[in-house]
Parts: sequence; C-alpha cells; structure tokens
Amino acid sequence: MATYRSPAVLLSADGTRASGTAALFTEPARKGGIAPWAGDFRLAADSPRIKNPVGKTLTLEMPDGRSGTVVVQGVKGGSKSTILALMGEDLPPF
Repeated sequence: MATYRSPAVLLSADGTRASGTAALFTEPARKGGIAPWAGDFRLAADSPRIKNPVGKTLTLEMPDGRSGTVVVQGVKGGSKSTILALMGEDLPPF
C-alpha cells in the first residue's frame, strides 16, 4: 500500500480552487487491473469551500502538475477544520 501526503488543490466544475493537504493511499490491484486509490483532503483554513461536495466529481491537482479525478465520499470535521473523504476514479496521480 503506497502512501502520499502533499499540498494539493481540488478543482470543481464551477472553477472553485480549494487548496489543502492530500493524504492518499493505494491498495493492491486485482489481476491486470488498475490499483484503486483513495484518501483524505484537509482544506486549508483560508481556502474557499466547495458547496455540497458529497457525490461530486472533482479534479485533484498535485504540486508537480499531475492530476487525478476523485469523487467526494463524505465530509468530516467542524467549523475550524474540514476533511473530505476521496475515492479515486482513474490512475493515481502520485
């Protein structure tokens, strides 16, 4: 299981760019398949919020220019800290 933690940006379809920290992991791939990946995204305190993110497909942009498509599975946290649970949709960007 590979893990990755880095600053990143979530980009929504309406153009909202939310910055924060991505903590991502992969799981072993099934025979001949793509390794599934998932993780959490902790929004930066001064970052704009994505409205009603659960179920939305977003683009996760990494600092080196790579990106991946994610679906928001849930929201955790309170007023000071918001964490989005992500599920990868294509090849992992890390």
